[in-house]
Order: sequence, then structure tokens, then C-alpha cells
Amino acid sequence: MSPERPDMHDSNHKRPVQNHLRRPRYRIWRLLIGTIAGLFLFILVGGGVFAWVKYESAIRGLPTVVGLRNYSPPVMSRIYSNDDHIVAELAAERRLFVPIGAIPKRVKDAFIATEDKNFYTHGGVDPLAITRAVIQDIFRVKGKRLVGASTITQQVARNMLLNNDRKLERKIKEAILAMRIEQSLTKDQILEIYLNEIYLGAGAYGVAAAAQIYFHKNLDQLTTAEAAYLGGLPKSPYNYDLFRDPATAKQRRDFVLSRMEDTGAITKEEKARFQAEPLLPRNSVNRRGPLPGTEWFGEAVRRDLIDRYGLEKTMQGGLEVHTSLDLKNQTLATNLMRQALMKYDRNHGWRGAVAHLGGEATQQWVEILGKQKAPAGILPNWRLAMVLNARNGSVGWLEGSKKNPQQHQGALTSKDLAWSKRRPLKDGDIIMVEPLSEGDNVALRQVPLVEGALVSMDVKTGRVISMFGGWSFAESQFNRATQALRQPGSSFKPIVYLAGMEKDIPPSQIFMDSPFSVGDWHPNNYEKNFWGPTVLHNGLRYSRNLVTIRLAAQIGMEAVANLSIALGEVDSMPKVLPAVLGAVETTVLRHAGAYASIAAGGVVVHPTLIDYIQDRNGKVIWRPEGVVANNTNDPNQLPSFTDNRKRAASEQSAYQIITMMEDVMRRGTGFSASKGIDMPIAGKTGTSQNFNDAWFAGFSPDVVTIIWFGYDQPKTLGRGMAGGVLAGPVWNAYMKQVLSEYAKRDFIKPPGVTMASYSTSRGMVTDAFKEDQVPGASINLKRGAATGALTAADTGAENVPDSEETMGDGLNGGAYTGGKINSRPSQPSSSEGGDIGMGGLY
Repeated sequence: MSPERPDMHDSNHKRPVQNHLRRPRYRIWRLLIGTIAGLFLFILVGGGVFAWVKYESAIRGLPTVVGLRNYSPPVMSRIYSNDDHIVAELAAERRLFVPIGAIPKRVKDAFIATEDKNFYTHGGVDPLAITRAVIQDIFRVKGKRLVGASTITQQVARNMLLNNDRKLERKIKEAILAMRIEQSLTKDQILEIYLNEIYLGAGAYGVAAAAQIYFHKNLDQLTTAEAAYLGGLPKSPYNYDLFRDPATAKQRRDFVLSRMEDTGAITKEEKARFQAEPLLPRNSVNRRGPLPGTEWFGEAVRRDLIDRYGLEKTMQGGLEVHTSLDLKNQTLATNLMRQALMKYDRNHGWRGAVAHLGGEATQQWVEILGKQKAPAGILPNWRLAMVLNARNGSVGWLEGSKKNPQQHQGALTSKDLAWSKRRPLKDGDIIMVEPLSEGDNVALRQVPLVEGALVSMDVKTGRVISMFGGWSFAESQFNRATQALRQPGSSFKPIVYLAGMEKDIPPSQIFMDSPFSVGDWHPNNYEKNFWGPTVLHNGLRYSRNLVTIRLAAQIGMEAVANLSIALGEVDSMPKVLPAVLGAVETTVLRHAGAYASIAAGGVVVHPTLIDYIQDRNGKVIWRPEGVVANNTNDPNQLPSFTDNRKRAASEQSAYQIITMMEDVMRRGTGFSASKGIDMPIAGKTGTSQNFNDAWFAGFSPDVVTIIWFGYDQPKTLGRGMAGGVLAGPVWNAYMKQVLSEYAKRDFIKPPGVTMASYSTSRGMVTDAFKEDQVPGASINLKRGAATGALTAADTGAENVPDSEETMGDGLNGGAYTGGKINSRPSQPSSSEGGDIGMGGLY
């Protein structure tokens, strides 16, 4: 055995020493690593537990996505004219639903490029965006908003199923729901919901409503540049509102076009071309409201729909309401009625300036005028102006928007300066003016205090083609055509005469036009004279009150009342003689229906505003009753029609009245309304007690039109302001234009009548006589009514009370004030009903 090497022992001896020295260091490292691993595991487990708790909290009560498969949002209803122009939109939210297949690709591309360029490839969420949002939510500075990073699917989840708060829990719910939505719906279904639901400013929900509001276009009519503007709105509809800030809106649109280039939706050349296009709103004046002049009609339709379907379905049911409104005739009616109201008001004097600010205000007239609020009744083409120099009539006014007003100066006409002398203008006065087309002249204007109403409708069907409800819908939404209860005066008389014809009294029947009294009631004719024996024809032609009273007394008030109710003129009627001279209350619309019923041959014609209603799916859910078309499957055969309407009077009796009313227009009280109309027309004037109401009611074989003037709180229009003076010329101007588009034709003569001319004390007349009547002759009536020796029993007016006041001065047409018949103002007020008189002026 060789001797041991000295270093081997040393080496073996040192090794244990080195291990002994290293062991504590190794333990420290192992402890450190274990601690770190344990801490990591704790964080991992804790984080997992925290995430699980959050997940459980998030999914607890989470809404389901089942309802999205049958997405049916609240959609605004729309009212159309008879040529399918949109008249008004009814909505709590302005939304039009459009299926994805009808949304142009350029519209979809614009929203995807700016809102979610990876929409067609992700699974509902963008993990990096969600992570960034969570971190920002944890560490964000208090009060600072998160940067939005939601996908389109997440936005659908938030808008449709969640609220809009910005808490972490809501973000988790949003992500979970987005993934569930992606599993339940196709991408196109998700995009369809998004594009129909997203709010795009100006009250518009969805791209279709936004296209209508901003550009007055359907979606398929939008250019790529216009689609890009809509695509930029979701970020901030207010800041990019095209009407509020066009420059900023264009910048946003150009940014969207750049994003569309990045995604390949458009080329670089197309981007440059589209960015060069101007961005202009269309029809911005009417973007939120009904067409000017159609407000009364649209409101009447809205009330009808609410009565029929309730508020929710009317405003959110997506109803397509097709009406009878003729926009051309509506514009004509509005213009003529406003001109007449202005003319009457001007003839009754200038009432003074809107405000008096003093001469020093002229130094800062632009700033001051820009802050002035215009009266509610100001017309769109009028302007507020300040008097800069009262001596020469110099005024200043502003045009354009309040943000960028344009200054204008001009001068009042000499005629207007003379008109204002009653209450002289002063420097600094605020007035209303209308800029004239010639030079820099302006016309002085004021909102009339008098009001008026017009209803024009188809005779056969009752379809209302135009309606004027008052001077200004903005000033008062009270509709004087449908809501104001007024006394029709002598325009009620044709109903009395029709009741007489129904009792087989011939038009040639003689009644006494002579004085009589019942109690203290002493009626008179307007002219304060008496004709003695008078045929009915002349009694109606010249609106003789006493002849009408004796006719009513002969047939009985029961017959008159029943016929008035059957025609729809009134719901109930006092059975006293003053009522036959118009001392009842009706509306312009009801009066039009009654006259149409006469013109249609005695069949009851109910005024209608709506032709048919479709639901959101296009199914017709309502049509007016009455005339029904019996459709046939044979395309070569015309459908037949069934008339289910009730009859109030015979065709023969109605034709007798029509013939008499034609002569009213030719030679009677309606002569002024017939000038220049070379077509068969029939009509009657009407004026109530003390000239409170002025009417003209008339028709052709095709169109009936009723016009009324008066004050909302009944008071006199002025001595001589009768229906033929105020309403007749307007009726003439309106019907002259309307009838120019109709073929000339006569009223249809029914079988069983014979036309005959005969002599009266007032010349030759021509009338229609039934088969059992002798043309030109009278029949034997019981003594009293025909002769004039009337008593309370003869008149059927036993209940007419005595009165201490005698109203037989002629100007009131023999007014009866013995009883109360609820004569109330046309607008709701706190005043009590007062005594009324009959309304027998012509």
C-alpha cells in the first residue's frame, strides 16, 4: 500500500467544513423562494377567489339575451299626407326600425370603422381593451372618466340589457353578456340591433331616424360622406351636432373617412373626394316638428290615435298613419285664413309695440335684439325689429342663427307709419316686421286677437282635405275647428228646411213673414221689415228669420232636434224656437259633416282624418267604416262598393234643399261667395247674436268647406261684420282654386223628383218637387203657423219662459234671452254660461 498523500486527508477534511458553511445560505434561498411561491400562490388563489366572487356577483340576476332574438324596439309613429309626404312624427324617442338587409354597406362600414374595426372577427370582447379598462377603473383618478373601449357587441349589451354606469361590476357583466350574445345571435343580427338602437343626437335613435333628421333622406339615399358623418356621432352626438356646430361636425366626418380608408372600406382617392364634399343639413327647420301649417291637422290625428290605441302604442308602436290631408289645399287654406285675420285686425287699429326700451337702446340694438324673445304668435317670415329712428321709420333686425346673426336695416312703409299714428312709435321700440321683396322696406305686423277656423272635406266620403284651427299653434294648441263650440247662426237654417222637406212640405209652401211674440220674445228679421206671404224658397234664399220660425213651429221642434242629432250637428238640442235660428252650439268640423250629409243626398257623412293605419309590419289594422270595397280576384274587374252608412234624410228631400241653396248662392245672401266660380255650388251664410260669430258654409258636388271667424272669448266682431262680409270672400277664394282641379258637374238629381219653375212675389224660381207634390203650389196646413197667428201651443214652445228683456230690435234677429243654453266661450275658461240669443243674422 502506498503511503497516503498529505493533501488527500486535508481535502477530505475540508469538504465537510464547506458543506457546513453553505447549508444555512441554501436554506435562506429555499425559504425565500418558497415564500415567494406561496405568496404568488396566495395571490393567484385569492385573485381567483376574488374573480369568482365578482363573477358570481355579476351573473347573479344577469338579464337573458333571449329577448334580443325577437328584437322589437319602440318605434315612432308617422303621419302621412294623402300623397305620402311625412306630415308629423309621434315619438317619445325618434326611432325608425330598418332590417340589416336594407342598411347600405357604406353605413355599416362607417360605424364599424370608428366603433369596432374587428367586429366580424372577435368573440364579443377585446381582451386587451377590457384589461385596460379594468386597470384604469382600479387606478383612475377620482372623478376621471374611463376611456371607452367597448366593442359593438358590448355596446348592445349595455344599451339593451344593462345601465350606463361605469363601475367595474358593470364592465364584467357587459363582457359576459357580450360573449353570450355572440353565442346566441349572428353578427348581422347584433349589428342590426346596434344600428337601430344607438342614440345619434337631435332626438334620433338609430341610423334611419338620424338620416331623416340631419339630411331629410332615407338610408339608401345617403352619400358615403353623409354616412361617415352618422358614423362619427356615437362618440359625442352633442359636440358633433351638424346644426349646432357644422365646422366641428365636418372635422369628425373627415376623421371617420380616414378610418374607413384604414379598414379598406374606401380608397385613398375616394377619401379625398368625400372629404372635399360640403356637409350641409337638409330641411333643418322642420327636423323636429310637423310641416308648417299642418299642426292642427296632425294634433287632431294624434288625439284620435290616443283615443283609439292609447298613448304608448301611439308614440312607440311604429304606426304608419295615412291621412286625407292635401298639402296644397292646406297651404292655400292657411294663407287665406291668415290674410283674412290680418286684414280684419289691421282694420281695427294698431295696438302698439311689443316692448318699449327707450332711445338709448338703439346704441346697442344688435346685442339687445339678439336677447329678445319673440311672441309665440309670430309667423316664420316675420322678424323682431328695433325702431332706430321713429321719425323716418328706420328699423333694424337680425337674420340667421343667434350664434352668427346678420344685421339688416330698412324702413317702414308710409302706409304703416300712418297706421301706427294711433300709438306712435318711439326710438328703441321692439316691433314685429315682415321684410318685403322690393328694396329694404318692411311691413309693420302684429299678432291678431281675432281667430278663425276652416274645414274642407270630400262630400261623398267625409275625408278632410284641409283644416285651419287658429292663427298660431305655437301660441295656442286649442283647435277652433274641432274643439270650439260656437253658434252657427243662420247657417243652421238648411237643417230646419230639410226637416220641413222630410215632412213633405214643398219648397213653394207659403208662410207668413209677419210679426209675432211668444211671451216677451219678439223675434225680427235682420232688415227689420216684413214681406207678408213668402214661399219657403225665398225664406231660405234671403234668410228670413220669421219664415224659418213658422216652418219650425209647423213641423215641431222634435223633428228639427232629431234631424240635427242624426246629421251629427249636435249631440243634443234644446227644443225651443230660438234654436232654429242658430242658437245651438256646434263645431266647424261637425257643421262640415252635416252639410256634407245634405250634399251627399241625405246619407250621414262622418268627417274622417285618417284613410288607413298600418302597424309596424305593414299590416292594415284600421280603416274608417261606411263605404266598403268588395275586392275581386279578377284583375280585369273593378271592385264594387257597399255603403253601410245610415240615412238621415231621403235623397229627394236633400235634393230639394240643395236646389234652394244653389239659388242662395246665385241671387241670395251667398252671392258674394259665388263670384267667379263657374260650377254648381250651394251654401249659406251665418251670423250669431251681436255679430259674435261669422260663418260661411257651402259645397259643390265634390267638396264642402266651412269657415268661421270670431274671438275665443265671445264678443262682437263689430256692427255689420256678418258671415257674408268676413267669411264669404275667404270661402270664395279658397273654393275657386280648389274646384279648378275638379270636373264641372251638376248635383245628381235622384229619381222621384220633378224640376219646375214658378212665379213668386220675388220673381221666378226653380225648385225640385216630389211625385206627390204639385209644382209651385202650397198644401193645406193647420191654421196658425202658416198665417202667423202663433201661440205657445202652436209653436211647440210651451217651455219658452217669459223674459223681462225684449230683444226684438232686428239687429239681433229677434234674440231670445229667456233661458240658459250653456253658451260658453270657445276656449276653456272660468266664466259661467250666459244668456244667449238666436243667431239669425245672414
